[in-house]
Amino acid sequence: MSKISLRIKMFVFSFILVLFSIITSSSIMIYSLFVSLEEQLGAKAIAIARTVAQLPEIKSQVGQKNGHLVIQPIAEEIRLATDVEYVVVFDMERIRYSHPSEDKIGTAFEGGDEQASFSEHEYISKAKGVLGYSIRAFVPIMDSEGTHQVGVTVVGIILPSIQSLIIEYINDILFALVWGVLIGMVGSLFIANHLKKQTLNLEPYEIARLVQERSSMMQAMDMGILATDEKGQIIFMNRLAKEYTACEDDSVHLSHLFPNTWLAEQSYGFNRLINTSLLCRDVMYLIKVYPINVKKRSVGSLITMTNRQEAHLLAEELTGIKTLVDALRAQNHEYMNQLHSIAGLIQLDRTEDALNIIVDEIADEQDIIQFLKDHISNYSVLGLLLGKRSRAQELNIDFTIDRNSYLLDIMTNLSSGDMVTLLGNLIENAFEACVSQERKFVTLSIKADINYLFIKVKDSGTGLTDNGKRIFEYGYSTKEGDGRGIGLALVKQIVESCNGRILIHSEKNKETIITIKVGEIQND
Repeated sequence: MSKISLRIKMFVFSFILVLFSIITSSSIMIYSLFVSLEEQLGAKAIAIARTVAQLPEIKSQVGQKNGHLVIQPIAEEIRLATDVEYVVVFDMERIRYSHPSEDKIGTAFEGGDEQASFSEHEYISKAKGVLGYSIRAFVPIMDSEGTHQVGVTVVGIILPSIQSLIIEYINDILFALVWGVLIGMVGSLFIANHLKKQTLNLEPYEIARLVQERSSMMQAMDMGILATDEKGQIIFMNRLAKEYTACEDDSVHLSHLFPNTWLAEQSYGFNRLINTSLLCRDVMYLIKVYPINVKKRSVGSLITMTNRQEAHLLAEELTGIKTLVDALRAQNHEYMNQLHSIAGLIQLDRTEDALNIIVDEIADEQDIIQFLKDHISNYSVLGLLLGKRSRAQELNIDFTIDRNSYLLDIMTNLSSGDMVTLLGNLIENAFEACVSQERKFVTLSIKADINYLFIKVKDSGTGLTDNGKRIFEYGYSTKEGDGRGIGLALVKQIVESCNGRILIHSEKNKETIITIKVGEIQND
């Protein structure tokens, strides 16, 4: 079944509203007119009755025998002149002395509302007769001296019916109805077109469906999602964001939701941020901030929250696979070179030299592996270091791991994924720095426990410009290619999230030393 468009809905509603308004206003107008007319006719009737009651001929002839011969002509003349329904004069015995129907002269007046007029009261009464409702004015007739009442004058005027008033004003009512409907139609079409433009030509039911679909998608995401306006006021939170922040109120300010954090301090002007660490309720999250611009004007921001521990579990899986692949590739390349050397020596009948190469290679490899197994407790880091050693051999780089190095445990607030990120990026950056140098060496020293972390990477590379002030900026790199300028930015985020320090010492074309210190350092 097709939906009714906004234009048709507004047209129908406007037509009903205008029709109802005009009918209501017309009814009120006719009723007010009827009441006003009733008051005017009452005033007219009582004025005529007073005039008749004050005539000397009327005063002198009421109660007299054959008085109707004088009173009837006078009353009829006044009735015809003033266009009233009747002018009746009767004495204190209710005997009529005038009436439009002469056969009723001499008969008793029986209106039922005349009793008060015998007590010298004048008043207006409304009564129903044969011709419909009429306004009747009762005025007492006093004698010539004005001391005794001798009779009553009654003037009656037929009230027009409501139907007759409607018929009389039907043209005006129809004119107002037609004009009202036309104006309502034009107005409704104008408003509907304006609303359609404001809603991107979407119908209300389409907007409702989009909102429901978008909300359902946001709620289904496996990350916390928040949206703010340009002032940092929260306007949307999905279920995970409410769970992470323990806040059910969708209208709080960002500074109240994340007090005393970098996110609260920057809530009035965001730039795009990727995977920046934030501590919330004793849990570390990775925050991504995306500015929202509409027609080149900032209207707010979209913020995503990912539990860093969950992200790192996935990263560890991916990093472990990548490290394994890199190690296998490097070892394959190195072993091929060794096999070529051994094959050549065997062809030259120098089997003893070939055997010495095999023994030396095995002994050296076993020594390094045993050292790392004894001093590095985390298998992800252990695998990374073995892979980097193979990578160094492939690049012809002398990669040395300080024999005083150890990793007893992963520091609090860090994960094995963080350690892989720190070491992997620092070592790979050192490799790239010295791969083009004549002297190629990289030295690693690591000392870590649950309370502290110390990492020092030294290379014989080309050195850093400006003593490395920009190397930790997101997207900054001295090398060309996509995906550059991210690794060391992640290193900085991880260290700063743990309130650690990064120290850089660099000499042009000689050496570069990068040191990371977090927590209480036991040994330098």
